[in-house]
Amino acid sequence: MAAETIWNKETVPKVMKIVSTRLQQRDLITLLLVNPSIHHTLLSHPSLWLVLDFHEMSNAGDRLVSALSLPRYRNVKHINLEFAQDIEDKQLENVKSKCGDSLLDLEILNLNGCQRISDKGIEVVTDTCPKLKVFSIYWNVRVTDVGITHLVKNCRFVVDLNLSGCKNITDKSLHLVADNYQELESLNITRCIKMTDSGLQRILLNCSSLQTLNLYALSTLTDEAYKMISRLPHLRFLDLCGAQNLTDDGLSCIARCKNLVSLNLTWCVQVSDVGVIAIAQGCRSLELLSLFGILGVSDRCLEVLSSFCSNTLTTLDVNGCINIKYPVRKSPFHPSHSNAMCNIIVDLPVFL
Repeated sequence: MAAETIWNKETVPKVMKIVSTRLQQRDLITLLLVNPSIHHTLLSHPSLWLVLDFHEMSNAGDRLVSALSLPRYRNVKHINLEFAQDIEDKQLENVKSKCGDSLLDLEILNLNGCQRISDKGIEVVTDTCPKLKVFSIYWNVRVTDVGITHLVKNCRFVVDLNLSGCKNITDKSLHLVADNYQELESLNITRCIKMTDSGLQRILLNCSSLQTLNLYALSTLTDEAYKMISRLPHLRFLDLCGAQNLTDDGLSCIARCKNLVSLNLTWCVQVSDVGVIAIAQGCRSLELLSLFGILGVSDRCLEVLSSFCSNTLTTLDVNGCINIKYPVRKSPFHPSHSNAMCNIIVDLPVFL
């Protein structure tokens, strides 16, 4: 009996403390039902209850309200509702009215794919989480500049913002973001088709701390905006896939971003060897480079990339670059060459 008592009071809590940090949310909840000792042990560690993950779940709105009503989720920091079903404005209103205090410490909110949420929902939910740092609302065509206005008003500390696929927001939103989030580190405006140079230029003027910038499929931007990317000294990840108006001049300016490690130039059809050579010479920490579909590049740029980036470059996509004639085995990046550790992608689907 004494041994069992020691086991329950000392051994079980120690084991649970180690194991529980590696379990998924649903497994933790299941463990709560095993016995009172384990239940008490798990609840005594608040750090286990900082995340609510309803990714792709049904009845996610009701589940969220129920969870936030429990004492253990009173200080939740991360809520994931990505592609969750039944999430709309009224559920967010219920959260605010019934358990809004539980969101006061929230730092990460993922609403990706929640297409029933409108500007009203953004207003309601951001009003309850003043400490928010990461906000993602990918693929939402109902949110407009009004929603972003509520975001910047209510949440002053956002450093990571994903607006990818929000096709109804305009330059006004980028102006608001630039003026209110000058410490922004990551911005994704993929397929925000109403954006123009004006919005991006304001971002580049004000948000010099950016490390990640995703401008995928924004064909309306011009070289004048692209040249200003050179103002980002900390930039590490840049996605310019489909930048039809990017020229060698613009790319040569981007080459001043010496900390770049990942650059996607897929379908940047005006780029040639000149621009890629500038990148090779300026961005010597480059690890990933996609030249997919660029007809203006040739073996010449591979030679220069080999000279300046062979120690860092691990992935090079030249699929569709018909003027690159090197057989892969003779490439400067082939393992038979000294210091070559680069995976060259040819005749494969685009990797980004």
